[in-house]
Amino acid sequence: MRYSPLEQKIYDLVEPVVADLGFSLHHVKITGEGSASNVQIMAEDPAMKNLLVDDAAKISRAISAVMDVEDPINGAYRLEVSSPGIDRLLISQQDFEDFKGFEAKLETALPAENGQKRFRGVLNGMNDEKILVTTDTGDVEIPYSDLAKAKLVLTDELIKATANNFRR
Repeated sequence: MRYSPLEQKIYDLVEPVVADLGFSLHHVKITGEGSASNVQIMAEDPAMKNLLVDDAAKISRAISAVMDVEDPINGAYRLEVSSPGIDRLLISQQDFEDFKGFEAKLETALPAENGQKRFRGVLNGMNDEKILVTTDTGDVEIPYSDLAKAKLVLTDELIKATANNFRR
């Protein structure tokens, strides 16, 4: 996942804060401009792959203090701290291992040899910097470096696994 320079700056600023609280920073996204800017921080408890409301509030307070001191954004902004959700974005290479066996949608920045840029299928993990996916038309290997976006598909299996804290 590629970040804008400002998103990367905020990621680098808040990641140690989130880690010190015992959580994992999943994603940073900035939308809007000026006083309409929204800074979305997605974090999770690494063991549960989720974030409780009280934990989001704790992270929000800690991040707000750091953002007030460092002031990385010109003007006013809204800070939103949340869980990545059930049908989360898949960001790191570890995500593709952690969510092996679940269905996902993937999009590449560059088309494959056959011109395809969008894929949907079951994740089979990683091998040599390549994401392994079983699609309706067969197995594909997508170079991680070519990935533009990847997201889990909300399925009954995913909901059930989430309810069981991903114990399958």
